[in-house]
Amino acid sequence: MAKIIHNGMRKAVKAAAQKAGADRSASVMKPECLALIENFRLMDDTFMSKCLENAPECIELILRIIIGKRDLKVVKSQTEYPIKSLQGRGVRFDVFAKDSRGREYDIEIQRANDGAEPRRARYNSALMDANALTSGEDFGGLRDTYVIFITENDVMGRGQGMYVFDRMDRKSGLEFGDGAHVVYANGTWRGNDALGRLMHDFNCREAEEMHFNVLKKRVSQFKGSEEGRLIMCKAVEEYAERRAAESKAEGIAEGERKGERKGKRETMLAMAKRLLANGKLMLKEIAECTGLSLAQVKKLQAEMA
Repeated sequence: MAKIIHNGMRKAVKAAAQKAGADRSASVMKPECLALIENFRLMDDTFMSKCLENAPECIELILRIIIGKRDLKVVKSQTEYPIKSLQGRGVRFDVFAKDSRGREYDIEIQRANDGAEPRRARYNSALMDANALTSGEDFGGLRDTYVIFITENDVMGRGQGMYVFDRMDRKSGLEFGDGAHVVYANGTWRGNDALGRLMHDFNCREAEEMHFNVLKKRVSQFKGSEEGRLIMCKAVEEYAERRAAESKAEGIAEGERKGERKGKRETMLAMAKRLLANGKLMLKEIAECTGLSLAQVKKLQAEMA
């Protein structure tokens, strides 16, 4: 495994250097980027995604601790895993994994509380199920799914290390048993248990301070070697470029929405003017027809007088 990872890193380094125009050039290893890498923790999703890329043993450790299944075996994993929706908004999971029993996991790193809102967990869970069955397949074929948020703060505010949410009957406590689970791991937890040690490791800037060797090794590779730092510099640059493109697209979409709203308002104002000039409808009726408020119609009438 180590040899495969090492070869993969070398290929990535070579590709990154060629794209930059020079092998291990100073232009790629920018001082500001190196400063970022020095302060990165696994709690930073860009760094975490790169550290867990092609590292199923690390994902396996995290899931075993959070899910509480020591025999859990990861058979498939991918970081920055995109899921498209045919009719709505797609998402990109920080980490997607599947274990040997077919259970699927979405692991999300969230430093801001609003990024870990329950309705996001609901949406992610729905997208995991959306393409799980083929046409005609029985619903019993749906595997258990876990949406896991590892949060920098105690989002739920109850002082627990972990919060596990499953559907159940409020009165009897009877479990619904649909196989959909949502888990929040509290990044501030420092209990004397495996979760406390894992959350400590997620907040470490220095690899030598970490408890778990598999995580320590990966963090050391990306912080302590030239190859690793180069890969991280490229990852940071690509992330910044992607976010800039997404922000631009969001800005264009918002501009289009504003344009549509402005056009609709102008149309309604023009209609209201025609109805006022006609003089056959009451002001309240004009407001109802155009969607304008009664105050807006009265103001328009005053301007036309």
